[in-house]
Amino acid sequence: MMSAAGSGPDDQGVDQSRRKFLTVATSATAAVGAVFAATPFVSSWKPSERARAAGAPVELDVSQLEPGQMVTLIWRKQPIYVVRRSAEEVKALPANDSRLKDPTSAESDQPPYAKNEMRSRRADVLVLIGTCTHLGCLPKPHFQPADVEIGPDWPGGFFCPCHGSKFDLAGRVLDGSPASVNLRIPPYSFKNDSTLVIGTDESTQGVA
Repeated sequence: MMSAAGSGPDDQGVDQSRRKFLTVATSATAAVGAVFAATPFVSSWKPSERARAAGAPVELDVSQLEPGQMVTLIWRKQPIYVVRRSAEEVKALPANDSRLKDPTSAESDQPPYAKNEMRSRRADVLVLIGTCTHLGCLPKPHFQPADVEIGPDWPGGFFCPCHGSKFDLAGRVLDGSPASVNLRIPPYSFKNDSTLVIGTDESTQGVA
């Protein structure tokens, strides 16, 4: 009968194998732990979903838009309309003044740099929050004047299908509309000639 205290060559081989296994397992665990420890640090360099929902800036290359074209972006869970206006569309804006509820945007919501007849920083680029100022529906673009769906006196702009509010191509509300004020304008700026940044301007941190 073999003594329990005895230790033969086979036992030593088992101990060595076990020691090597434990060393490898410990090293692997340490490596995995290092990866998990580094992950929050790496992630911190990227905007989180919460940051985007809170209003992280949104960029758009406006040079890709043709005159008369509109795209819709999302910023702070709101639809943002970006329109590339033609020179003819901009030139026609003053003709609408006598038909507007708030032609000078005195009662409407926009940054100071958009409180002008064009309601924009640049004549060719219009940026609007795409919700009707009546009850929050989404106005539809009808840029062609005298649109057959709206009427021969239509100047071109936005028509809200919910209750019939009408806005020109500066987002200014026409007389007879249920909406009382112009479409709102978000803060925005231009990083360069072609890059529009929505959500960042002189009044915010990190001006583009």
